[in-house]
Amino acid sequence: MMNRWRLMKRLIPLLAGMVLLLSACGGKSDLSTLKPQGPVAQEQFDLMKLSISIMALVVVVVFAICIYVLIRFRRRKGDNAIPKQVEGNHKLEIIWTVIPLVLLLILGVPTINSVFKLSKDYTHDKNAIQVKVTAHQYWWEFEYPQYGITTAQELVVPTDKKVAFEIASSDVTHAFWIPSIGGKIDANSGVSNKMYLDFPKEGVFKGKCAELCGPSHSLMDFKAKAVDPASFDRWVAAMKEPAKYSDDAAIKAAFENKCLACHAVGETNTGASAPNLTGVGSRLTIGGILYNDEKPVEDNLKEWITDPQKVKPGATMPSAEDIGLTKDELDGIAKYLANYKLDY
Repeated sequence: MMNRWRLMKRLIPLLAGMVLLLSACGGKSDLSTLKPQGPVAQEQFDLMKLSISIMALVVVVVFAICIYVLIRFRRRKGDNAIPKQVEGNHKLEIIWTVIPLVLLLILGVPTINSVFKLSKDYTHDKNAIQVKVTAHQYWWEFEYPQYGITTAQELVVPTDKKVAFEIASSDVTHAFWIPSIGGKIDANSGVSNKMYLDFPKEGVFKGKCAELCGPSHSLMDFKAKAVDPASFDRWVAAMKEPAKYSDDAAIKAAFENKCLACHAVGETNTGASAPNLTGVGSRLTIGGILYNDEKPVEDNLKEWITDPQKVKPGATMPSAEDIGLTKDELDGIAKYLANYKLDY
C-alpha cells in the first residue's frame, strides 16, 4: 500500500503537467498563434518553430547521452570497485562549450533580424493606414487621423496596406493583441507604443487584451475586420456621413440628453469619453462580447444598456436606471441603434 501511494505521489504532478500542457492545444483558431494569418504572425511562428526545434534537439541529445551512460557504465552485480577517477577532458569541455555557442548563433541571428524588421516605424508612412488605439476599461477605441473618424470595438482595415498603430491607455496598463495576425504590445498611460501589422486576406480576426487589467480583463475583446480596399473606402465614407437619429422626437431627445453626454455619433460629441456609436447596429458584437449572430442586435443592446455591470463587471458605463431611462426610452433607443447600420 505504501509503495502504491509513493507511486501516485510521483504520477500526480506529471499528470497535472500533461493536462496543463494539453489544455493549450484547444480553443478557437483565431486565438491561436500556431495558425498565423499574416506575415508578421508567420515570421514570429517561424522563430517559435526554430527555437522549439533547437530546444527539442538539445533535450533529445542530452537524454540519449544520459541513458547511454546509465546503461554503459552502470555498476555490475558483484562489482564493488571504486571507478577510475578523472579530472576532466579538454576535448569534451571544448565540444560542450562550442555547441551551445553555435546553437545560440543559429537562433540569435534570425531573431535579431526579425526584431529590427518587425520594429520598423510606419507611423510617418503616407502609404500606411494610421490608427491610434486607446485602451479603456474594458473597451477599445480606434481613431483614424488620416480620415478624421473614430470608432470602437471593431477595427476595420484594408487588405492592401500596412497598418501602423500608435497604442496607449487611458487608465491602467493593457496589451493590444491579435493572435493570428501578430503582435502583442503594451498599452501604457501617457506614452504611445508603436507597431505595424499586415492583413493579407479578408476576414474577421479576434483581438484581446493580454495584460491583467481588472475584473473584466478576460472580456476585453475586439474584432479586426479586414476588407477589400473598395469596401474600406465605402466604410470611411459611411462613417463620415452626418449622424442619423431616431424619427421619434421623444426617443431622439432621450438619446441626446441621456446618451450623448458620454457617447458620440457622427461628428456629434467628437471628444466623447465612451465608445462612438456610429453604425453600431452593423457591428459583430455589442460590448465586444455579446454576439449579434447569436441574439438579435436589439436584444443585445437592451441587455447591455440595462445592466452593463452584469455583462462586464467593473465597467464604467452607468445602467439604464442610473441615467433615468424609462422602459419606452430603452426600447426606442435599442431599436434606433440596432437599425443604425453602415452599408459597405
